[in-house]
Amino acid sequence: MSQFFQIHPETPQVRLVKQAVEILQKGGVIVYPTDSGYALGCTIGDKKAMELICRIRQINDDHNFSLMCRDHSELANYARVDNAAFRLLRNNTPGPYTFIFKGTKEVPKRLLNPKRKTIGIRIPNDRIALALLEALGEPMMSTSLILPGEQDSESDPYEIRMTLEHAVALIIDAGYLMSEPTTVVDLSEDNPEIVRVGAGDPSPFE
Repeated sequence: MSQFFQIHPETPQVRLVKQAVEILQKGGVIVYPTDSGYALGCTIGDKKAMELICRIRQINDDHNFSLMCRDHSELANYARVDNAAFRLLRNNTPGPYTFIFKGTKEVPKRLLNPKRKTIGIRIPNDRIALALLEALGEPMMSTSLILPGEQDSESDPYEIRMTLEHAVALIIDAGYLMSEPTTVVDLSEDNPEIVRVGAGDPSPFE
């Protein structure tokens, strides 16, 4: 049976954030809010937790995962970012974007795209997510909570609870969230490539 925390979306309770991080550090998979809907998360070094996320979503381990980062300096530890890309990031994050970069040696190989050695990187504009990342002290491996057969990420924490309360360690209730996918921008080569247009304005990368 999963735990169910109601965390305030504007002023996250420090005690509950700390407890959520302890669950992550013990190998738990959590459901948490982002600026593009609810997501599944675990620590980047936990292979068993990643495998559980793959089973919940019914995806292969070559799925394109993302690292949720708390700030630009942390992002640079895990992605190969040149000066031009860094300026674009600084001007457009935090926000509803996923950026694709070549990964550094800090990224576990199982999280990289097997052919291109790339990783998705996000700096979310969500106070709960950022509080979790700050308390965790490292990025969180993450993927949108899209259940098998569905097209969009889940929005209602109580419906999530009914579906996943025996599958995950923690569900964070931040209220009903609109499901809107991120804009995906590939910055792994010299010129930015817009892979998907979503909630983030694509014009700075065109």
